[in-house]
Amino acid sequence: QVQLVESGGGEVQAGGSLRLSCVVSQYTDNRFCMGWFRQAPGKEREGVAGLTTISETTSYADSVKGRFTISQDNAKRTLYLQMNSLKPEDTAMYYCAAARFGVGASWCLNPLAPDYWGQGTQVTVSS
Repeated sequence: QVQLVESGGGEVQAGGSLRLSCVVSQYTDNRFCMGWFRQAPGKEREGVAGLTTISETTSYADSVKGRFTISQDNAKRTLYLQMNSLKPEDTAMYYCAAARFGVGASWCLNPLAPDYWGQGTQVTVSS
């Protein structure tokens, strides 16, 4: 069973930065893409950033383009999300996820795509 463990969340003032990390317990033969999702209270879970694991094609939600960067370090089996210029509306629980199959980088932002989810890490941005 693949396990994903996030870390790096916390509280930061608007305009600040955080870097989230997600360690993957093991890589499986099928690992199409990985992504970061978030869910704020009373809202649906949404895809924030995705990355196809072979071609490393990235995709981002419009709300975070130019501010967030997704990357991976295969040697460390770790996925990252660098978040800059944070806004109060970025406040949410952030989840790391992995999808075994898919087509196109945009699929990585679809909450229906992942087969595995982490437990989440809270990000709070104060104004």
